[in-house]
Amino acid sequence: MQLRFSPSMRSITISSSGNGSSNNGNGFVDLMKIQVAARHISYRTLFHTILILAFLLPFVFILTAVVTLEGVNKCSSFDCLGRRFGPRLLHHNDESERIVRDFYKILNEVNTMEIPDGVKLPDSFSQLVSEMKNSQYDARTFAIILRAMMDKFERDIRESKFAELMNKHFAASSIPKGIHCLSLRLTDEYSSNAHARKQLPSPELLPLLSDNSYYHFILSTDNILAASVVVTSTIQSSLKPEKIVFHVITDKKTYAGMHSWFALNPPSHSTIEVKGIHQFDWLTRENVPVLEAVENHYGIRNYYHGNHVAGANFSTTTPRTFASKLQARSPKYISLLNHIRIYLPELFPKLDKVIFLDDDIVIQRDLSPLWEIDLEGHVNGAVETCRGEDEWVMSKRFKNYFNFSHPLIEKHLDPEECAWAYGMNVFDLRAWRKTDIKDTYHFWLKENLKSNLTMWKLGTLPPALIAFKGHVHPIDPSWHLLGLGYQIKTSVENVEKAAVIHYNGQSKPWLQIGFEHLRPYWAKYLNYSNDFIRSCHILEP
Repeated sequence: MQLRFSPSMRSITISSSGNGSSNNGNGFVDLMKIQVAARHISYRTLFHTILILAFLLPFVFILTAVVTLEGVNKCSSFDCLGRRFGPRLLHHNDESERIVRDFYKILNEVNTMEIPDGVKLPDSFSQLVSEMKNSQYDARTFAIILRAMMDKFERDIRESKFAELMNKHFAASSIPKGIHCLSLRLTDEYSSNAHARKQLPSPELLPLLSDNSYYHFILSTDNILAASVVVTSTIQSSLKPEKIVFHVITDKKTYAGMHSWFALNPPSHSTIEVKGIHQFDWLTRENVPVLEAVENHYGIRNYYHGNHVAGANFSTTTPRTFASKLQARSPKYISLLNHIRIYLPELFPKLDKVIFLDDDIVIQRDLSPLWEIDLEGHVNGAVETCRGEDEWVMSKRFKNYFNFSHPLIEKHLDPEECAWAYGMNVFDLRAWRKTDIKDTYHFWLKENLKSNLTMWKLGTLPPALIAFKGHVHPIDPSWHLLGLGYQIKTSVENVEKAAVIHYNGQSKPWLQIGFEHLRPYWAKYLNYSNDFIRSCHILEP
């Protein structure tokens, strides 16, 4: 394209090169000729006009060529051209928008309709695409099949999740083969090895069992491996291990094995005694009638040992709710070993202050300062579990444990009252003996049995929350970190800073379902070179 000016500058001709004949004899075809008025037109205006034409005209030609190539050259006006090319120029496709709107409408209709019976569903998305091509589905048929596929996948995922929770519950409730082997081997050793039967503690150390100038720890468990970790971690973390006295309470069937373990592997510099429940004269049927009922009541045993799936509506129950119900049905909650802490003042009548420990904890710091804490006349020094943002552990209030639709619960308890942690507690036994905590505990256990377990479901903590009401002194949360058996999100940084870490929850560190990154904090206190541990194939993580 060329611009040619007449000698008088009175006209401008816009030409394009031709392919054959030429109107002007120079091989150019004149496209436009502009006459410039003689008056009132300055050279500046003329120059600007030429620039504008020079920019606009190539664009018009290119646009025309593109539209022609796209098959729209039948447009007879710029209006037609604009309607066809404008949406493309603005990255906007009216046709695509219409299709999307129509498909949304179909999806909304299908979402509220009943899926017809007998719809054949493909097994995968690629199979769905293949069937679409072969059968030429319309949009509605495609939407129905897609909805049916999604519904099926959701059902399968929910069923798998509930099956996983059930398997986890059974894994948490069972005794691992290695721990069972350890108990059997040590029990056999008790009967055949005099060293395994030696007195604990030795006769010269017996006065220390009631000496209140020592630090007395009480541990109640039938898990020999777990007991070993609790005792070892406590002693290794102590600045004064020679002042530690451990009182290990176990059941009759585990007593021989537990005694053998600590007789053959005595803790260095510390004192330890092992007693079976059957060796406490005070624990008679007359003194603990409620617990006898709990252990032998048919309805209670069926609740904890029966079919956990029966009556569960998986379509309306969330996995988290189901998991909570399963946890509440752990058989340990009807074991006397789990309730034994409520009788500590009677079982240890000469002791003034003790620390009670669960068997799923690890001590990482010297605990002697806990004996210096002023409980201000209270019985129970405990970490409160309503002061943090952790919804699994540190945001628990009474409403998380009790059924406040029950009239007795609603009348006597405040749903917003703060709960506290069981598992590492400082007990002032002198103050305790002046209270009616044990009788209150018994009363509420009886009421819950009468209500067919409708007041609460979860083990020993709810009746303790009521019995110790008004008798709890909060201690600093850094003393007791909970939740290591609940969630994989537990902060390793927090674990390393805590004095006591608690694997409360199903994922115990001695189980295969324990969290791998949290297990080493427990396992490092086991002696894997011990002959009994090696022979029972209890291996390092």
